[in-house]
Amino acid sequence: MLTSSILVSTLPSCRFGCPPSAARRLDHPDWEPMGICAMASFASSGHTQADRRVIDLLIADDNPMDCQLLKSALTRSRLPFRVVACAVSQGEIIRFVKSHSPDIALISESLQDGPLTGFGVLSELHTSFPKISVIVLLTSASDDLIIDAFRAGAKGVFCRAEPLQALCKCINAVHQGQIWANSKQLRLVLDAFAGAAPLHLANSQGRVLLTKREIDVVKLVAEGHTNRDVAQKLGLTEHTVSNYLFRIYEKLGISSRVELVLYSLKRPYQ
Repeated sequence: MLTSSILVSTLPSCRFGCPPSAARRLDHPDWEPMGICAMASFASSGHTQADRRVIDLLIADDNPMDCQLLKSALTRSRLPFRVVACAVSQGEIIRFVKSHSPDIALISESLQDGPLTGFGVLSELHTSFPKISVIVLLTSASDDLIIDAFRAGAKGVFCRAEPLQALCKCINAVHQGQIWANSKQLRLVLDAFAGAAPLHLANSQGRVLLTKREIDVVKLVAEGHTNRDVAQKLGLTEHTVSNYLFRIYEKLGISSRVELVLYSLKRPYQ
């Protein structure tokens, strides 16, 4: 995996395991985006400041101070982040999502509404605002919370014990269409889905449900490509790719990109 070894030492203190004077590498060894191909950082992929598209973020935490600390830290990073709104309740999250249309929502497991109330808004975001990717911020990496987050449609989970630079990589990877989980969490989620209702891999006659073109789409999605990337690589329109994904979800009995990646990892096509 391509990584960057840029050091950042001017970060404000917050709840992400990084004191103000600590300089940490961006190539943190324990975190990988989930997918067939690993993510390369902006700095290693040849992007310049001019050709980076701004990533609009919504931050939701249980108090305004932590929201502002995280906002300050992210906007001072080397990546093109723009925090468009901060929320402390489920109602504010939905209101700001409607009014600001962020690319990514960083949602704490707990809000001012009470413990674990951050999970209460995930399904609504996944259903009503499918273009917005959600990263759940966890105080501790509890197995149940990790599984619940991905089941509800989160594209990544991030433990607050990790350094802030790792969160920047997480945001970047999820914005590129990848799923963010470390290897232990990936095994955990795979095991959980394996124990759930089986995916519809074949019809009653034993024939594989997916066409060759649908399999091509699955492969590219599993590699972390966005719908636009898939369309360019296959010579299709982005709308056609969306239609393919809708049919794939319906055939396989799944409802999210996360489940599709897990499906691909469990049943790789040659």
